Amino acid sequence: MQNFMYNTPTQVFFGRGVEKEIGPQLKARGYKKIMLHYGGGSIKRTGLYDKVTESLREAGLDWIELGGVAPNPKISFVRECLKICRKEQIDFILAVGGGSVIDSAKAIAMGLANDKDPWEIITGGKMPEKTFPVGAVLTISAAGSEMSNSHVITNEEIHMKRGLNTEMVRPVVAFMNPENTFTVSPFQTGCGIVDIMMHTLERYLTPDEDAILTDRIAEALLVSVKEAGPVALKNPEDYEARSTLMWASSLSHNGLTGCGKTFGFTVHKLEHDFSGVFDNIAHGAGLSVLFPAWAAYVYKDNVKKFARLAEKVMDIPVGEDEEATALAGIQAFKDYFRSLGMPVTLGELGVPADAYEQIANLTTANDTKKVPGFRELTKADLLAIYKLAE
Repeated sequence: MQNFMYNTPTQVFFGRGVEKEIGPQLKARGYKKIMLHYGGGSIKRTGLYDKVTESLREAGLDWIELGGVAPNPKISFVRECLKICRKEQIDFILAVGGGSVIDSAKAIAMGLANDKDPWEIITGGKMPEKTFPVGAVLTISAAGSEMSNSHVITNEEIHMKRGLNTEMVRPVVAFMNPENTFTVSPFQTGCGIVDIMMHTLERYLTPDEDAILTDRIAEALLVSVKEAGPVALKNPEDYEARSTLMWASSLSHNGLTGCGKTFGFTVHKLEHDFSGVFDNIAHGAGLSVLFPAWAAYVYKDNVKKFARLAEKVMDIPVGEDEEATALAGIQAFKDYFRSLGMPVTLGELGVPADAYEQIANLTTANDTKKVPGFRELTKADLLAIYKLAE
């Protein structure tokens, strides 16, 4: 196990009725003027908006509203919100939604704290030195942004999607009621399941020495999500299944499943440029296509680990032929993603072959940079992975 720093400052309120805690908790922390940030308005249709604003009102807090966050949140909208937040002199951002809303809130917070353009902060290579407080009321179990140190933003003008990892963006508090995920569509539920699993798989599948305790935690999380996923899809209001997915969303991306390990999030990097160029691609759907292809391309670098994954998560016995077990495990993940209603080929995503070159150039800066991770990948490697994903 390698040296590591584990930091989870987010205070979590989990379970039924936690919306009542929002106002009192923010007031107790000394906040007075809140920016309420949300997406397309589903929180109003489900009644969550009323619960949140009632809690703020009863606590005597003032707030403004900035809704309209789109999937794959855009830097242009972040900039518009940043101007309003500065003018209104807010002192806290409350993101009510899923990963896109929370990531948008984090980008606005970085701009407010550091008095810089958020895109410059993300791509400038210099880590921010200050933070602005963000909280989350989670409505989709997927991105794990409610406890993570990362956020991802799309610059639609240049078709580029990029992220930044820094302790400065961890939310200070998260309110997580699994009931608020009951109305999530089957497709978005499936996307979330894939994203949760991938946050742990990207930390689990490493070429270095195993951190056995961390790996066993990862395996338990993956098995739990694998079992809860079909239950939630069959019965969207199964509280226990939705609870498992929601808590796994947080644990999968708050750093726990990567303690003592080196990882590069390669598949995430590959997917970001697909959904950066094709804005209609949901992040989880892109991951469900690219992971099996990437795994089939690199598994020989650590056959034993892929075979263990197949055994511990997909219940495939390890026989004398570890390579066969590893390949069977990769196929089992692909089949599982398909069973969730997820695409498993680039054709299903609607990505034409003539776009491969453009996307590979984005990821490798026109073949001048290698993609780090399980194995360093060149532009030629990426094109080969895309072919496997057809």
